[in-house]
Amino acid sequence: MVAKRDKKGNLSALFFPRYHQLDATRKLVEQVREEGAGGAYLIQHSAGSGKTASIAWTAHFLSELHDAADNKMFSTVIVVSDRRVIDGQLQDALFDFERTAGVVETIKNSGGAKSGQLAEALAAGKKIIVCTIQTFPYALEAVREKAATDGKTFAVIADEAHSSQAGMAAATLRQLLASDAAASMQDEGEVDIEDLLAAQMKARADDRGITYIAFTATPKNKTLELFGRLKNPSAPPSDANSYEAFHVYSMRQAIEERFILDVLRNYTPYSTAFKLAQQGKDGWKEMDDKEVERSEATKKIMRWVRLHPHNIAQKVQITVEHFRENVAPLLEGQAKAMVVLGSRKEAVRWKVALDKYLTDNGYTKLKALVAFSGEVNDPESFPESVAETSTDLNPTLHGRDIRDAFDDENTRLLLVANKFQTGFDEPKLCGMYVDRKLAGVQAVQTLSRLNRSHPGKDTTYVLDFVNSSDAVLEAFRTYYETAELDGTTDPEMIFTLKDKLDQGGWYDTPEVERVIQVITSAGASQGKLSAALQPVAQRLVKRFAEARDALRSADEGEKDQVAAEAKDRIDALTLMKSDMQQYMRLYSYLSQMIDYGHTGVEKRYWFYRYLVPLLEFERENAEVDLSRVALTHHAVRALNQAVMDLGDGEAEPLKPLNSAGSGSVQDKEKAALSHIIAKVNALFEGDLTDGDQLSFVRSVKDKLMESETLRAQARANSKAQFKASPTIDPEMLEAAIAAMEAHESMGVQVINSARVRAGLKNLLLNNLDLYGDLRAEINAES
Repeated sequence: MVAKRDKKGNLSALFFPRYHQLDATRKLVEQVREEGAGGAYLIQHSAGSGKTASIAWTAHFLSELHDAADNKMFSTVIVVSDRRVIDGQLQDALFDFERTAGVVETIKNSGGAKSGQLAEALAAGKKIIVCTIQTFPYALEAVREKAATDGKTFAVIADEAHSSQAGMAAATLRQLLASDAAASMQDEGEVDIEDLLAAQMKARADDRGITYIAFTATPKNKTLELFGRLKNPSAPPSDANSYEAFHVYSMRQAIEERFILDVLRNYTPYSTAFKLAQQGKDGWKEMDDKEVERSEATKKIMRWVRLHPHNIAQKVQITVEHFRENVAPLLEGQAKAMVVLGSRKEAVRWKVALDKYLTDNGYTKLKALVAFSGEVNDPESFPESVAETSTDLNPTLHGRDIRDAFDDENTRLLLVANKFQTGFDEPKLCGMYVDRKLAGVQAVQTLSRLNRSHPGKDTTYVLDFVNSSDAVLEAFRTYYETAELDGTTDPEMIFTLKDKLDQGGWYDTPEVERVIQVITSAGASQGKLSAALQPVAQRLVKRFAEARDALRSADEGEKDQVAAEAKDRIDALTLMKSDMQQYMRLYSYLSQMIDYGHTGVEKRYWFYRYLVPLLEFERENAEVDLSRVALTHHAVRALNQAVMDLGDGEAEPLKPLNSAGSGSVQDKEKAALSHIIAKVNALFEGDLTDGDQLSFVRSVKDKLMESETLRAQARANSKAQFKASPTIDPEMLEAAIAAMEAHESMGVQVINSARVRAGLKNLLLNNLDLYGDLRAEINAES
C-alpha cells in the first residue's frame, strides 16, 4: 500500500495494488530469489493496466531483496524508460513509493556529465537509479564494469522495450540497422527502440551478474526471444519449444475486469478518394512528360495530396464537428481527444487549419495543442521554423509542458506526430482521429491511449481516415490474450551471412585483423583506426564511383552491355553494404542469447561497425516535379462502423526472424509522371462523383471575384463583417448558375439544396479565402 501525497506533502490518497500487480511482483521476487542474478523476465501486461506502478513496486522490492542467507541480492536497480513523455510519470511513481529519502536517483544530464553522475550514484550505493534510453549505454557500461571487477550484481528494468523514439536514438541506430530500416527513419527520425536496446545489451550472453526484467504490453518476436522463457526450460529452443512471457495480464482480462475499455467498440473507418490532373498548354489534361521512378513518384504524390489544403480542411471539419457532437459532451463536458498525424509538417498544417476553422465558426472556447519533437520548416505555414514551444503554434502553452497545458479545461484536442502515441496516460481521452498509417504493434500502442478508465467513462470513439479495419483488428487480436511466437530464430544464420561476405572478395582476413588489433590495443587512437580502415573503404568507394561513371557515360553503341555490367557492380556493392548492416543487427540480437565462442564472428561485427559509416555510396536522387499537378476531385466519406469483435477469430502468431543475407537489389521501375498519375487516379474510379469536383468551386469563386458589389463590401468592411453580408448568398447563386454550363450537376445541387449552399459558402469563405483574395486584388489595383 502506498500513501499518495499532494504538492504540499499532505496525504491525498491510499494506493493499493490490483491482483495482477500483486501476483506479478510476488512471483517475480520468488523466482529471482530462487534463480539468483543473471536471468531474464518478460512481463506482458496490457496497456493501461498500471505498468508504471508495477515497475515502481518491482524496483523497490528488488532493491531490498535478500537471499536465503540474508545477503542483499542487488547492489543497484537500474530503471530505464525510452518514453521521454512519461519519464516524469515513472519518476513520480518511484518517488511516491520511496519510504526513505535518497533511495531513488535520477540521471538527467546530457553529454559527458552522465557518466560522472552515474559513477557518483553507484559509488554512493543508490538503491534505484532512473535513466532514459539515451543514458542507458552509460549505465550499462558502468554496471558491467562493476559486476566484472567488484563482483556486484544489478537488476535492469526496461519499460516498454520496443516503443518508438527519435533524436539521439535514431543517430545511434543508423549504423546498426539494415538499409531498409535506416531509410524508413529519414523523414521523421522515428526508430524502433527495441533495436537500440538490443544493440546496447550486446554482451548479455555473458552478463551473469545482471538480471533483466522487461515490461511491455505488445512484445514483438525479438522481445519474446530476448526476455522470454522457454516453455520447457529443460529442453533446447525449437519451433515446438519457443519463448513465452513470464507473467501475462492480457488485454482480454483487463477489459473483462473493466480495468480498461475496449477501444474498438466505436471504430469508424473513412475513405479518401481524389483525382489529379496536370496542367498543359491547353488546360488541365494528361500530357507527355519525362520518366520518373515509379515508387518514389507515387510516394511524393500521396504526400502532396496529404498536405493539400483542401484535404486537410475537409478532415479538420469532420474531426471538429464529430468531436463537438459525440466526444465533447462526455465526462460532463471534460472529455478530450487526440489527432494522430503522419508527419511533423502535417501536424503544423493541421494545427493552422484547425485554429482557422475554430475561429471562423465561432468555436472560440475550444482550444487545441500540437506536439512534436524538433523544429519544422514550412514556409507555407510560417515564415520561420517552428517548434511545439513556438507562441505562433501553441499560444496557450505559456512555457509549460505539453501535458500540463493539455490539462486546461478548454484545451480539448491534442495533435501529435511521433510523440505521445505510446505511454501517454490521460484518462480523459475519449476520442481519437487517425490520419496516419498504423501497422501491427503501432496500431495497438496508439489506439490504446484511449483505454484508460475514468469515472463516468464508458465509451470511446475512433475515426480512422487511413487504416483498414481488418488490419487494425488483426493487430489487436495478436495481443488480446497473449503474444505467441511461431518458432525460434536459427542462430546459424550469422555463419551463413559471415561466409557470404567473406567470399565476396571485398576485404581479406589481415585487413579485419588490423582493425581489431587497433581497437583492442591500449594505445588505440582515431588516427590509427583510420589508417587501418581507409585502404578498404577507399577501395570499395572507388569501385562504386567507377561503376556509376561507367553507367552514366556508356556510348550508345555499347550502352546495353556496358550499362548492364556497371549496374551489376553497383548492385553487388549496394547489397554488400546492406548485408554488413544486416550482420551487425543480427549479431547484436543473437549474441544476447548465444555465446558463439567464435572470435571471427565477433571480429566481423566490430570490423563492419567501423567500416560501414565510411562507405558513402552516392545514390541517384529521384526528381519528381509536381508543380503543375492539381487536385481536381476530392471526397472524404465515412464507411459503415466496423464490427470489431476481438473474441471472434484466431490471433496470428509472431514470426521469428527469417533468413538473413538472401536479399537482392530490386530494379527501380520508371514511368511517365502522367502515367503514374493516371494509375493513382484509377484507384478511386467509381468513388468520385461530379459533386466532388473542386473545379466547380473554383469557377464559382472566379465569378464572385468579378462582382462589383462584393468588391465594394470587401473594400469597406472587416473580414467578420464581410462574412455576415446578406449579399453573399444571392451572389453565390448567380455565380453557380453562370458556372452551370461547365458543371451542370453541381449547379443543380447548389440551387436545390440549402445544405449544399452552406457547404459551398464555407469552402469559399474559409478554405478558398474569398475575402482575402478580393482584398488582395483591390490593393493590387490601387
